[in-house]
Amino acid sequence: MDISVIVPLYNEEESLPELASWIEKVMIENKFTYEIIFINDGSTDNSWKVIKSLSQKNSAVGGISFRRNYGKSPALFKGFAKAKGDVVITMDADLQDSPDEIPELYRMIMSDGYDLVSGWKQKRYDPLSKTLPTKLFNATARKVSGIKLHDFNCGLKAYRNEVVKHIEVYGDMHRYIPYLAKNAGYSKIGEKIVHHQARKYGSSKFGLSRFVNGYLDLGTLWFMSRFGVKPMHFFGLLGSLMFIIGFISIVVVGAMKIYNMYAGNHYILVTDSPYFYLSLTAMILGTQLFLAGFVGELIARNAEGRNNYEVNEEL
Repeated sequence: MDISVIVPLYNEEESLPELASWIEKVMIENKFTYEIIFINDGSTDNSWKVIKSLSQKNSAVGGISFRRNYGKSPALFKGFAKAKGDVVITMDADLQDSPDEIPELYRMIMSDGYDLVSGWKQKRYDPLSKTLPTKLFNATARKVSGIKLHDFNCGLKAYRNEVVKHIEVYGDMHRYIPYLAKNAGYSKIGEKIVHHQARKYGSSKFGLSRFVNGYLDLGTLWFMSRFGVKPMHFFGLLGSLMFIIGFISIVVVGAMKIYNMYAGNHYILVTDSPYFYLSLTAMILGTQLFLAGFVGELIARNAEGRNNYEVNEEL
């Protein structure tokens, strides 16, 4: 099979028939063998009934329906597991992503050798309240990940099949699939300017909270990629530095008291100095951080997949 198209959705019953018809038209024109996998993320409207109706009319249409709303990442995870095509295309169900982009995305994967191609909605039909935070978010993601993409969160992406089988999308990590792919060893990541259309039906299902969550997830992903299997390198180093600073500070406080006492100068008790308590706090925090790293190291060393290394070729 040439292409699997995965479409996660939540309450998009109006757009589904038009989207399915559009995808089918593109596939027939380009003589692709294909499947369309709709992931119904606990919709409360008639989305699933529409999907079943489309499946009866076209055997290439399939779907998965969640009992409740889990989010886009779980929907993509299930879709990736089900996908059979050589190239996997993901797109949103709101008709803002154009299926006309599919042939070129397919060519970039199969002919140009990309592992992943991400869409870039250079011209967006979104309000300023959405585009400005998006630009800031993408700039931060580029800096942290080292991947030069303009639009990390674009729903329109193409993947080589083996890529989606070797990454785990969880929580809200769908925003960082290129970063997940890079961490899994798939570094040939490209970008294509894609057409962005104004929403035709309904309203956006995402609020501003996704930007806050996005930064928290980015921090988690950065930490896991750098220190996930060696937490002692982070917590142990930070804890050691804090303990040493606290220890040196408390020695200085005690030495100053002894010096002033023998020099006949006015002095106060060590316990009357605020620096004593600050130094003591630093030593306690340093010890706790070091122990956190030690416990994390024990967990990492006993993790089931600690030695799961992806091998590209073997002779």
